[in-house]
Amino acid sequence: MAYLAFAEVAAGSAAAPAPASFRAKPAFSPLEWSVVALARRDKVASLREPGRVAVAMGVLFGERPNPRLADPKLEALRRMAVLSWRHGYEVDTSEIRRFVDAGYDLRQYELMVDSIAADNARASGKRRAA
Repeated sequence: MAYLAFAEVAAGSAAAPAPASFRAKPAFSPLEWSVVALARRDKVASLREPGRVAVAMGVLFGERPNPRLADPKLEALRRMAVLSWRHGYEVDTSEIRRFVDAGYDLRQYELMVDSIAADNARASGKRRAA
């Protein structure tokens, strides 16, 4: 599914020459990597706007900390990282487009998901050994 989505998003710009960001090795800043790491603890529900019941519960019992980031580009990264931690490469095409529209490229998406998959594999191996 993600491979097809990856191809669909890339196909939209196939006629245009590749931007410089596609020619350079994909990378994230240390701040961006920390956003990816912190997103591991976030639930998919943190990506939705709180509903009326959640708002009412917040009034009664105190609000939960909001994991959303003020910077739109970093929030797009957090959103994609949460989805990738939970679903791996099985992310909807519209989410990949949203990530690219925020200023990231498809190679950065691939780098992030590969890193998450490797981390999950390491953690899985440690659990089996214990």
